[in-house]
Amino acid sequence: MSARPPASAPDSAALGEAAQWLVRLHSGRAGEADHAACAAWRRADPAHERAWQRAERLSQQFGAVPANIGVPVLARQARGNRRAALRTLAVLATAAPAAWLAWRLAPWDSWTADHATATGERRDVRLADGSRVLLDTGSAIDVRIDGTQRTVRLRAGAIRVTTAADARPFIVETVQGRLRALGTRFTVRLGDDAQETASPDVRLAVTEGAVEVTLRGASSPAGIVAAGRQTVLNAQGASALTAVSPESQAWTQGVLYAENMRLADFCAELSRYRPGLLHCSPEVANLRISGAFQLRDTDYVLSMVATTLPVQVLTRTRWWVTVVPA
Repeated sequence: MSARPPASAPDSAALGEAAQWLVRLHSGRAGEADHAACAAWRRADPAHERAWQRAERLSQQFGAVPANIGVPVLARQARGNRRAALRTLAVLATAAPAAWLAWRLAPWDSWTADHATATGERRDVRLADGSRVLLDTGSAIDVRIDGTQRTVRLRAGAIRVTTAADARPFIVETVQGRLRALGTRFTVRLGDDAQETASPDVRLAVTEGAVEVTLRGASSPAGIVAAGRQTVLNAQGASALTAVSPESQAWTQGVLYAENMRLADFCAELSRYRPGLLHCSPEVANLRISGAFQLRDTDYVLSMVATTLPVQVLTRTRWWVTVVPA
């Protein structure tokens, strides 16, 4: 009787998809539909199931560290020497499957941008014209200033813009359109689905002056957003104006502001400021939390959550944390 041939190794495309599913399901934002979709993907092709099993084994062999934990460290290295970082990534892609998972999920926008921040980092950038751009965690921008126009392109994350007086127009380019500053201070944030879709929401909040909005593909402005108002831009257009919410500006002070916020949403927002994965168990997802939390120490924030709500924080590793019922 001949020996049974070993199962073929999963191809790189299937392994990459499995890595994305692994991170998505442990992101703290996955719901029943996400788990069902992953199960359907695994059933659709034996190669998918092999890739899924391989990805799970690799994450366990990596000390229970999720596939994307290397991203913040690599991002810092890349900004110092992009060419060397890309060479390193090329080696990782062929050297070890576990490292390849991290490479596959890497934030290329941050590595090739003019200015970028790593997870948990905020940075205030002074432009050549005197304007200032404050970058939130995991953010990236390109800057172009010439004799006729000042342009900032938001590639990832969120920014606060404070413009300097100058005759040249100041434009923020986003995936959903162009924002022209009219002597102003404002924040712009890409939606939380920015890594999962080519057309994420763009949230604009104006705190001083005004901003003229021109939607993607339009030849004329859609309107002007005045100080104290905010809107959301998406593929369907611009939402109705509402008052600027305190939580939309809290990050500029290094604070996460919550007012009767679902715990799942709170954990999802907090996870933007800490490396690794922070997951909220469905059993406690709908608990409510309020308060102002300093983002410089997310471990302390989690300890406060555990003393305030009937939950406990399970730490598999520094990089894989789950909030579950107490």
